[in-house]
Amino acid sequence: MNLLRSRLQRLTEQLPDLIEQLPDESLEDAWTVLQPLYYDLYMLGAMHDARRNVRPGDLLTREEALRMLWFP
Repeated sequence: MNLLRSRLQRLTEQLPDLIEQLPDESLEDAWTVLQPLYYDLYMLGAMHDARRNVRPGDLLTREEALRMLWFP
């Protein structure tokens, strides 16, 4: 795992320079490939933050959620 982490850190350090070297047409192609990954990582970060901020009593049990759905 440390090997992957170091490779990813090295890539993120080089990424701004690599982006500057790409022509505009290639930027659009790269974004269409990277967009789903970007959104997935954004949602993963939001879920991680939410998990840290949720306190007992903030969530409904399954039965409470079903009751709210059936009897608004």
